[in-house]
Amino acid sequence: MTHAQPEPALLVLEDGRTFHGEAYGARGVTVGEAVFCTGMTGYQETLTDPSYHRQVVVMTAPHIGNTGVNTTDMESQRIWVAGYVVRDPAIRPSNWRSQGDLAQALDHAGVVGISGVDTRALTRHLRDRGAMRVGIFSGDAAQEGTPEMLRQVQEAPRMAGSALAAEVSTPEAYVVSPPEGVATRFRVAALDLGIKGMTPALMAQRGIEVHVLPSRTSAQELLELKPDGVFFSNGPGDPATAEHEVELLREVLDRRIPFFGICFGNQLLGRALGLGTYKLAFGHRGINQPVLDRETGKVEVTSHNHGFAIAWPDGIPTDQPADTPYGQVRCNHVALNDDVVEGLSCTDVPAFSVQYHPEAAAGPHDAEYLFDRFVDLLERHTADAPSPAPTTQES
Repeated sequence: MTHAQPEPALLVLEDGRTFHGEAYGARGVTVGEAVFCTGMTGYQETLTDPSYHRQVVVMTAPHIGNTGVNTTDMESQRIWVAGYVVRDPAIRPSNWRSQGDLAQALDHAGVVGISGVDTRALTRHLRDRGAMRVGIFSGDAAQEGTPEMLRQVQEAPRMAGSALAAEVSTPEAYVVSPPEGVATRFRVAALDLGIKGMTPALMAQRGIEVHVLPSRTSAQELLELKPDGVFFSNGPGDPATAEHEVELLREVLDRRIPFFGICFGNQLLGRALGLGTYKLAFGHRGINQPVLDRETGKVEVTSHNHGFAIAWPDGIPTDQPADTPYGQVRCNHVALNDDVVEGLSCTDVPAFSVQYHPEAAAGPHDAEYLFDRFVDLLERHTADAPSPAPTTQES
């Protein structure tokens, strides 16, 4: 049997460093922010996570594609990554759940990738220099001169200053109801900033009727639902650009509606409270990040995908609260690798958030209890709400 000759591909970083490899997925040109993901499993969940919009993902695990692809593990309706970089792609998938080949799925989605790259060297470069813009050139595009390739990369927009949530949000509202046999206990308005499918599914399993709303939803439209709680999802882009979403969240806090935020939602809670945000050098991406839950004292292994973080007022977040216009807030979760704020808990308004992903479909599941914590908050708020005044009937 003869095999087709591999097509060359070239990866060009904005600082001029290049990596040669072979075309993988679609052929052509793609540019985006180069980031690395340390997960050894769950590559399909990574590819379909809307938070990776406009990012070229470098997989640090050397063997990718072994389990193929299937419809069950999709976190959204499509692949969102701008490009994909792997070292040793599987020759063929080998898993009882596989419904297709990863390279073919990337090709069908128009995602330009590159294989045969020394991803260890590339990852070390990004750790030393920080996340940066990158281009992948394959097929006919690989014949262009390197100076022209570098120009295209350096002209690409940076992630800092980019407002991207509206580009990945649902165009129309929809409802995820509790499964058969589970009673509906609460109604939650979930702002889709790049929501992953497992998030409303896990809420629904707990008796929550989830109304997933477009990112541009107005306060009036949200309040017309009379929600028992509000949720802000994960999503791509710079939280400093999300003015509409921050103002909407302040309306929620003003009305003391219970709030829970994940990832981008965590950063927006910080902004709504008056805290700043900043861009991390290379971010946290993968499913093996250690986080301390200061409320329980436990260290959790967690799933991350974020390149921005909350700036704590006094630098490194301690266990002491900070003052905000909405009362005191605590950093109740902290990253053990670099002391990044990984969660907020408000003392005087019913709101909390985490920077990581408790809904991690590919694992780990250490933090899934946070959905139960949200249910507890909804229960307490319902119990504390004043009962309606009795009505009198005319005789």
